[in-house]
This record gives sequence, C-alpha cells and structure tokens, in this order.
Amino acid sequence: MRLLLDATDLDEGLAFLTTADPRLRPVLATAGTVALRYRPPGFEGLARIIVAQMLSVASADAIWSRFAALLDTVTPANYLAQTEAALRAVGLSRGKVKTLDAVARAALAGLDLEALADETAETTIAQLTALPGVGRWTAEIFLLFCARHADVFPAGDLALQVATMEAFGLPERPSEKEMRAISAAWSPWRGVAAKLFWAYYKAVRDGRAVLPA
Repeated sequence: MRLLLDATDLDEGLAFLTTADPRLRPVLATAGTVALRYRPPGFEGLARIIVAQMLSVASADAIWSRFAALLDTVTPANYLAQTEAALRAVGLSRGKVKTLDAVARAALAGLDLEALADETAETTIAQLTALPGVGRWTAEIFLLFCARHADVFPAGDLALQVATMEAFGLPERPSEKEMRAISAAWSPWRGVAAKLFWAYYKAVRDGRAVLPA
C-alpha cells in the first residue's frame, strides 16, 4: 500500500500520471502547484471532514473554528458533553450533529480511528460507512487526507466531476460510476490525480479553494 507522505511522493505520482495519460499534462500546467494536505487521523480529523461536507471552504472553516472553540479539545468525550443546541448554534446541521454523535460513541466504544488509518482501503471504508451518516465520500476523504493513501479517488466529489468534465471537454458531468471508470487508468496514483483535479478546479476559478478537508 503506497502512501503520500511528502512532496517526493507527490512528484512521483504526477510524473507517472502525465506519462500514463497525456491528457493530464495541460491539466497540470493549468493547476500549477498541487497541494499535499494532511490531517492527523483520529476523531478530530474525521470530525473536520464531516463538518466540511456540502459547504464552501470558507463556510466550513468558520464553522470549524467555532466548533473547536466550543469543545476546547476536539475529542469524543468533549463532543458528547455538548448539548445539541450548542452544537447547532456553532453552525452544525442536525444531520451532522447525529453523524458526529455516532462517530464519537463508536470511538469511545473501541473504534480506533488512528489504527484504522493503517488498514486497507476496503477495510476502512467498510468500517466507517457502517456508522450512521458516514458515506463513501467521507470514508474516501479520510483515506486520502488522514490515512494518506496514494490510490484513492473520491469519485462522488462534485468538484472532481466538474473539473474532469471541463478539463477533458466532456459533454456533461460524469457520474460517480463513470468517474471510477475514468480514474481506473490512474492507479496506483489515483489520490494524486484527485489532488491534481482539485488544484485545476481552483485555478480555473481564480483561486477559489475547493479542497474538502
């Protein structure tokens, strides 16, 4: 299992991708610098991903700042000590409150999120998506940004779908199934391809940040 640990790994992945699929050369030229990004695995890392779901980066950052201040230290116990009213007041939706509640309770019951980062992608996805409210996108973002897997492509991500459509001149935005088929050719560096297309999306939108974690 290959990991994205530093810029050397990122450069190796980009070199592979632009050789294996020449269509990615102009994508990289437009994207410029591709960010590595990392969040330590554990409750805090997964919580930050859940908080950011379906939000702009600016909105997610603002809510996270208030959320982290409320908890002081972002731990399962501190989360469960909060009232729903307090959590909703910092900007969390009712659905996210319930999802984070499920994750916090599972962590206190023995789910080791840090150890889970060392498991295979299949094992991690299965265990995370077994939690109420945690979908495949969340699990794959956790694998990419917290576990640092090099070959994970969150095919359900809207920005990745739009970026691929625009970069390749496709007539419509590819579905999640179609994105998985397209990204298959980029293995074993699909995680780098995802980071490349996020950077491309940001570049063509004059710097608007879209990284989901």
